[in-house]
Amino acid sequence: MVRKILHFDLDAFYCAVEELRHPELKGTPFAVGGRPESRGVVSSCSYAARRFGIRSAMGMAQAVRLCPDLRVLPPDMREYGQISGQVMEILHCLTPLVEQLSIDEAFLEVTERPEYASELARMVQSQVQEKLGLPSSLGVATNKLVAKIATDVGKAAVRTGDYPRAVQVVPPGREAEFLAPLPVDALWGVGPRTRERLAAKGIHKVSDFLAASAEELSQQFGKLGQDLRRQAQGIDQRPIVTEREAKSISQETTFAQDVVDTETLRRVLRQQAAQVGGRLRRGGLAARTVNLKLRWTDFTTQTRQTTPSQPVDDEEEIYRIALDLLASNRPEGAAVRLVGVGCSGLIPAVKQMSIFDMAADHETLAKEDQLNEAVKALRKRFGEDAIRRGSDL
Repeated sequence: MVRKILHFDLDAFYCAVEELRHPELKGTPFAVGGRPESRGVVSSCSYAARRFGIRSAMGMAQAVRLCPDLRVLPPDMREYGQISGQVMEILHCLTPLVEQLSIDEAFLEVTERPEYASELARMVQSQVQEKLGLPSSLGVATNKLVAKIATDVGKAAVRTGDYPRAVQVVPPGREAEFLAPLPVDALWGVGPRTRERLAAKGIHKVSDFLAASAEELSQQFGKLGQDLRRQAQGIDQRPIVTEREAKSISQETTFAQDVVDTETLRRVLRQQAAQVGGRLRRGGLAARTVNLKLRWTDFTTQTRQTTPSQPVDDEEEIYRIALDLLASNRPEGAAVRLVGVGCSGLIPAVKQMSIFDMAADHETLAKEDQLNEAVKALRKRFGEDAIRRGSDL
């Protein structure tokens, strides 16, 4: 049976939500993201703003220089998350085989549905628009690779200056033909450096992969060459993954001004450790590795990690490990632009004795366990912000 895969993508999701909340924004240049004076970046921008050359991930200060009248809105992630959940409910009504990629993007497999895939795509697009007022674009193909690229091609072909609302269909058997004229960076795994390497070998378009022999590509690019040639043929057998296992949890802070004060860094690390620890607890997870990320004033980034003898899930242990990493890797008085705490190597949590508790006497251990359990219980019942440590104030 020929597979029917849809790639669903909300058009400028954050901006579309803000227009629903503030109708006066429609047709005006605005962006959602951080403040320009605080090194903020553009998370999303309206199509009116894009006419000035503004793009996602651009520094907000540069965006304001390109468009002095640009209106900057702070992101409301709680609102976006709630609306994203409503969108995903609509998708799940069509099929249980939904793979959510991000807050505004998902794959759907509709092979078992009797309707044409193109009909189902327009049905989903119409339902999301009618029920939630949100524009979307879809790609339709026999696999995830081609469906995703189809969405990008469909959106790029719309020149109205408004939400594209595109539906791009790639008929079965026409995958390689559809991909052939596209630039090589349309394929997954081709970034700027790989594109330069490919260009040096005369490979500029997807069709160039088909003109080269498999042996030649393998010799020059190894496994990547084989994979890219397979992609160029439109081959992708990956299934829809309905549940995605978390591989890591992290929290980062970029400072508006470089920080040299050690106490400020410690306070931020404690807050980050609390957030990471909270996410571990909610997921019933523990981490084999704790890492610290530091970015210096020259934009160089350093990441250091520690693997304790036992997996950790407690915010105090995460904080202590992060402090040790900070002390051993930050030169005294060095200014910090960004600091982050992360946990990886996630496994199901099992109640174990802390590596720090092993050195403590029985009474201290009991008191600390009682304190941690009380804090966890209060946060579980009343929310993560219900109780804070005095050192955070």
